[in-house]
Amino acid sequence: MFTILTFFTVLMLLATLVPLSRHPHWIVRSMDFPRLQLSILATMLLIADVVFLDIHLLSTQLLAVTITLCLIWQFSWIFPYTFLFPKEVKTSTECDADKQISIITANVLTPNRNADALIQLVNEHKPDVLVTLESDQWWQDKLKVLETDMPYSIKCPLDNLYGMHVYSRLPLCEQQICYLVEKDVPSIHATLTLRTTDKVRMHFLHPAPPSPTENMESAERDAELIIVARSVADSDQPVIVTGDLNDVAWSATTRLFRKMSGLLDPRVGRGAFNTFHAGYSFMRWPLDHLFHSQHFTLQHIQRLPSIGSDHFPLLTRLSFTPSQSIQQQGIDAGVSEHEWAKEIAVEQKVNKHDVPKPGETQ
Repeated sequence: MFTILTFFTVLMLLATLVPLSRHPHWIVRSMDFPRLQLSILATMLLIADVVFLDIHLLSTQLLAVTITLCLIWQFSWIFPYTFLFPKEVKTSTECDADKQISIITANVLTPNRNADALIQLVNEHKPDVLVTLESDQWWQDKLKVLETDMPYSIKCPLDNLYGMHVYSRLPLCEQQICYLVEKDVPSIHATLTLRTTDKVRMHFLHPAPPSPTENMESAERDAELIIVARSVADSDQPVIVTGDLNDVAWSATTRLFRKMSGLLDPRVGRGAFNTFHAGYSFMRWPLDHLFHSQHFTLQHIQRLPSIGSDHFPLLTRLSFTPSQSIQQQGIDAGVSEHEWAKEIAVEQKVNKHDVPKPGETQ
């Protein structure tokens, strides 16, 4: 039993140490994902250590200390996405419907043909904005029925799993479809006008994930996130960034995005709202995100039922409450993180000036 526990403890230690490297290789970055699962495994190892081994032996004590440190380290990353952590975004008390905006973010999965399920959710929740990821021409044709109530749209149908569509009840202008880092991976940028006539700078993203079948490194994904983050950090305008970022909420790179952008995460203090994988309850992570500037507070956030995709849709309702902006604070970047962000952008030969700035005074 001691040998078995030692073996699993070594694996746990490796899984803890590997993500400390900032190397963008997909294996390194993928170890950011299962921190909850690793925390559960560490807890089970610690219990087994206490139950089955002689706790007076030095070797057992070393195992227990190692497992405990791994558990503390892994859990510290996911702790902000529990109800025990202070909320980063205030709960809205605004009752004026004109000051509210609701968004459904949905990775539909290109071969999925259950468009009716998504249309039903849109009809039920009546979001102001629907953004779809992985939507091709078939999905565009099926979602055309939404245009009666959502007459403003931006369409980029693709067959490569990176198609993207935006449908809106609220006016969209200064629309741009860009390929910021990779020539076949688009992003959408626009200005959205609220019912109050206030304008919001919108960025819809779906960078490619690090994986052995697509990108062996996360460099391309990280670069897109970083240049968008650095671009919106310069803005005093209301900003919303949403999409499938192919990265978990607690990863080092997503934290870097939050620090560099100054945007807030409404999930902090409320839950992870894991949206992927819809088919495996134990292996789920928060890959679909919505970040916003301090101009907004949160009405409601909810993971919606399955639409047949490998992602669940995410519904977020915000209130435009700029008067409360000073009451909300994100996380700040240090000198080393500014340098890291610069290195990521330089490696891919991109910079924040590549990102459109809809709504900004020229």
